[in-house]
Amino acid sequence: MDDQDILQRIQALVEEEHQLREPTASGASGPGVNGSDDDADGQRERRARLRQVEEALDQCWDLLRQRRAKAKAGEDPNVADARPVNEVEGYVQ
Repeated sequence: MDDQDILQRIQALVEEEHQLREPTASGASGPGVNGSDDDADGQRERRARLRQVEEALDQCWDLLRQRRAKAKAGEDPNVADARPVNEVEGYVQ
């Protein structure tokens, strides 16, 4: 996976994140909002998917930064690997 592939993956994830965050995706308005268990299950699924997308984005950005740092240091960027979610999610910014 090269930098362009990572950037394309980031763009796809950002688009999905935006869709998941749209008010209509949250079930906040529109038909079918009746407080049923199905609505609650759908909201939980969306929140879970949003969390997965956010984690994948963090991993992609981390991998891109690793690759760029290696290239700048004259190293092979292809040896950079995606770090585990629990590692990239634990970074302090």
